[in-house]
Amino acid sequence: MTVPAASVSGRQRAAAAVALLTAVLTVVLAVVVAITDFPEGLGVLGCVAIALGAAWFGVVRGGRQRGVGIAVAVLALLGGAALLIRNGSWLPLMLLVLGIAIWHAAARAAFQAHVHLPAADRPRRPVLFVNPWSGGGKAAKVGLADEAAARGIRTVELHRGDDLEQLVRDAVAEGADGLAAAGGDGTQAIVATAAAEHGLPYACIPAGTRNHFALDLGVDRDDVVGALDAFVDGGEHVVDLGEVNGRVFVNNVSMGLYAEAVQSEGYRDAKIRTLLDTAPTVLGPAGSELDLRWSSPDGVAHASAATILVSNNPYRLGRAVGSGTRPRIDTGQLGVAVVPARGDDGTAGHGPSSLLRQWSTQAFQIDSAQPVPLGIDGEAVVLDPPIRFRIRPRTLRVRIAPQHPGASPSAMQPDRVVDGFRALAAIAAGRVPTPDVLHPEDHRANEQL
Repeated sequence: MTVPAASVSGRQRAAAAVALLTAVLTVVLAVVVAITDFPEGLGVLGCVAIALGAAWFGVVRGGRQRGVGIAVAVLALLGGAALLIRNGSWLPLMLLVLGIAIWHAAARAAFQAHVHLPAADRPRRPVLFVNPWSGGGKAAKVGLADEAAARGIRTVELHRGDDLEQLVRDAVAEGADGLAAAGGDGTQAIVATAAAEHGLPYACIPAGTRNHFALDLGVDRDDVVGALDAFVDGGEHVVDLGEVNGRVFVNNVSMGLYAEAVQSEGYRDAKIRTLLDTAPTVLGPAGSELDLRWSSPDGVAHASAATILVSNNPYRLGRAVGSGTRPRIDTGQLGVAVVPARGDDGTAGHGPSSLLRQWSTQAFQIDSAQPVPLGIDGEAVVLDPPIRFRIRPRTLRVRIAPQHPGASPSAMQPDRVVDGFRALAAIAAGRVPTPDVLHPEDHRANEQL
């Protein structure tokens, strides 16, 4: 979980127990049908097995993959229903459909963590800094300034030409005892840096476009106004910040392919298309080698890379729910992910395992013979080498509204079906699933490093 105080709630325990019991009973019923309605019953058993697996796929996958899982489950149930209806077996049909529906809903509920953070004193003079252009003017649309005033929070809205860092310094000098930011992750980083330096509580208000930092902190990105309650009756936990050449970042710094895309005009409006347009330039036959010199954990020096991503705590990169998020932001570790340059070690581009190398470290350095373009929390920057990264462990006091999750989407999500059953069993027993249960492959890889 994201914080040491994490625990399994009674609701989660009950949901996990219901999910496990329902899965067992559904399989038993399907076996009975297979025997009593032989040979059509064998087809029903197969359909039920597919539906259970697909429904589980809908639990441990996100976005379109979740939709595909649910669709496959429905189609499998329709196939089983056709066989049962032909034999007039209405009661088993209804029980099987009900069982799979309960299994899916209960398993999802079991993995939806809500962390109860330690209570914290309410700041008396908190200040909210609002970037009015972020998220297409989201702050104005929800009346954020008025909502903040109703909670005793003073609002400072940015105008063209304003120096946000100076505005934050002025607010602290005038006695602000809590700092909040409503805007993109670049705005969040500036305000969070000041809060950490002065030991003040910080609240992340998700009024940006993607709100990646808010997501990993456990802030509900759809509840912009409710996030203000972090300074009313919110709980607190302390998280890390990343640093590159003295500059703080809250999410990540990218170099290579992704940095080229960030530098490209139109990145924010068409991120995926821009990345795809940039890929041939960096990775194609006509692309030049990128001068990014780095060393892997085994001490081997590398002269180039297609992409290097250094993050404030490691990302979970894969296909499951929470992919592209960080399970925790308080491990005291940077996450480093490298896509090797074409032909690096003679393996790059020849298989899935060679496309990404990922590890954790407290410090990392990149050398180059020329200035290096980077994307720092999505902002295009050019820095002189060497590019030095380090983690600032447990330096930011984050406040989270009590009604918000307080945990990343990947904090309690398992990778595989077998891992999911182990995790459900742990939750049903009242235990928080450990990383070796949720992500055994990542756990073994980290142990090897």
